[in-house]
Amino acid sequence: MAEHSVPSPVRETPAGDLGRRLAPRRPEPGLTREHAVTRAGMSPSGPGPLEEHPAGDLDAVLRDDGFGELCRGECLRLMAAVGVGRLVYTRQALPAVLPVAFRLDADGSVLVCARADSGLVRAVDGAVVAFETDDVDPARRSGWSVVVTGAAAVVTDPAEHARLLRTGPRSWAPSPQEVFVRVTPELVTGRELHTGQGPWAAGLSP
Repeated sequence: MAEHSVPSPVRETPAGDLGRRLAPRRPEPGLTREHAVTRAGMSPSGPGPLEEHPAGDLDAVLRDDGFGELCRGECLRLMAAVGVGRLVYTRQALPAVLPVAFRLDADGSVLVCARADSGLVRAVDGAVVAFETDDVDPARRSGWSVVVTGAAAVVTDPAEHARLLRTGPRSWAPSPQEVFVRVTPELVTGRELHTGQGPWAAGLSP
C-alpha cells in the first residue's frame, strides 16, 4: 500500500482585517515573504508579515505605527545625551510649550534654570507638567521621543541650589536672580522608530 504523507497541521491564526487584505495582494507585485521582510527592514527571525499575526497583535502594530516602546532606563539614557527639550505646561488655562535647556539629575529628575520672576516659574511651580525630548534623523526616517510627566517645583533648599549652580543647567537668557525648577519623573515613556519599519514599510497600502 502506498504511503501517503500526512500534511502538517496548519495553525489557524485569527488574522486582522489588514492582514487578510495583504495576504492575497503580495503575489501581485511578485513579493515573496522574504522580499516583504527585506523591504520592510525587518529581521528574517523577527515577527514577520502582518497577516501572520493575530488580530490583537496587528492592532498593537498599527497603534504604534512602527514605533517600539522604550523602557524607563533607556529613556533616561537617551535624554541624558541631549541638552534641549520642550516644557509643556498650562498658561492662563491654555496649553503652552517652551523649548529650554535642561539637565538630568542623578535620580532622573529634569532640571531647568529660569529667571526667578518669570512667568514660566509662576506657571509651573507646584503644577504637574510634561517634558519632551527627542532626536530625529529625517534622512534615515528614524529617531526617538521621550516624555517625562510629573510635578514641577522650584528648588528652595540653599545647599541644593548651591550644588546646582555648579552642576545644573544654564539658562539661555542669564539673569542675576535665577532659580532651578525640578520636574519629578513620576511617569517616563518613550518610543523609538527605526528605518523602514512600520505596517506600510514594504510599500503596500491597506
